[in-house]
Order: sequence, then structure tokens, then C-alpha cells
Amino acid sequence: MRPLSVPFRLLSLLSVSLAALSAGCSNPGEDVRVTLCRDMVRVTLGSEPNWSGQNIEPRRQSEAVVRLSWTGADGKTGQASCHYPHNAVESDMFTAADPLAAYSTSPTRFVLDGRSIGNPELARVIGQAMRKQGREFVDRARSTLEGR
Repeated sequence: MRPLSVPFRLLSLLSVSLAALSAGCSNPGEDVRVTLCRDMVRVTLGSEPNWSGQNIEPRRQSEAVVRLSWTGADGKTGQASCHYPHNAVESDMFTAADPLAAYSTSPTRFVLDGRSIGNPELARVIGQAMRKQGREFVDRARSTLEGR
């Protein structure tokens, strides 16, 4: 059996990479900070809430606050906020095009129904949410590659 040629292997690798990247975002129109905050709420509650509202409030040189509201399966309403610190030294073309690019993509504060969740619990919740996102990414990539 003859080994695969280098151009064929490169083309195969490129095809797989593009398929994985196209499967990468579950909601490409949603800001990554909102997605992470939603996933932090999901892993903390242990269930999928019925989202009723979201708001992103950039506070100039201070922080951006993502606020979410929902109704749970039990009919109770809930609210959460994730606070992302400002981390741009200066404005540039990226922050002009996307003002949220000036803010971190990892929150330093998480408030769920009035309860402030700090470290080490905050780090654990972020880790669980990111592992959830990683599993979903792998599942979407696998489905794309299998043609589902």
C-alpha cells in the first residue's frame, strides 16, 4: 500500500480543521462573555433555565457586566451577573470595532440570585462551564465530521 502524498495529507488536515471550526460556535452571534455567564448559571443551577433577558453593560475603564434573567422549571425567576474587568491599555482598531474586546473574557465576580460567588468556588464554576463548552465543541465537531 502506497503512503498518502504530502499535499493530500495537508488537504485532509485543512478540511478537518475547517469542519471543526465551523462547528465551533453554538451561537456565533452571541458574545463569549454572555455564553460563559449562561454556562456558569447552568452548571450552578444544575438545569437549563428558560432565559427571559440579557443585558451587557460596559462601564468604561472599570468593567463590563453581563446580566441574565430566567425562569426555572419550578416557575421561580432568577438573576445573575458576571463582571468582566477592563483589560485594554489603550483603544485601538479592535476596541473601536468591538468595544467589548477591551474587557476580559473571564469574570472576576459572579452573582447568582443576590449571592456573590467568589474564589475558590468561582474558579470551580468557571472550570465546569468551560469543560461543558469543550464537550459541546467536540460533540459538534464529531457530528459535522460524521455528516450529521
